[in-house]
Amino acid sequence: MCRSIKTLRPPYSADVTDDDVRAAALQYVRKISGFRAPASHNAEAFDRAVAEIARSTAALLDSLEVRGSRAG
Repeated sequence: MCRSIKTLRPPYSADVTDDDVRAAALQYVRKISGFRAPASHNAEAFDRAVAEIARSTAALLDSLEVRGSRAG
């Protein structure tokens, strides 16, 4: 669905930053909302969605086990 979102888990990506996670969340929200940048009346909902997805993504990456060892 979002081809520009890169894989963030090891071994595909090492040293993933908060900026990497936020960029992926932003791309996802842009794709599903259809907005590159929301109108001012939608900005709060858009920004909240990006933050929630970034938190969920970070939690997922922290909890994944890759090749028998914890990644994160």
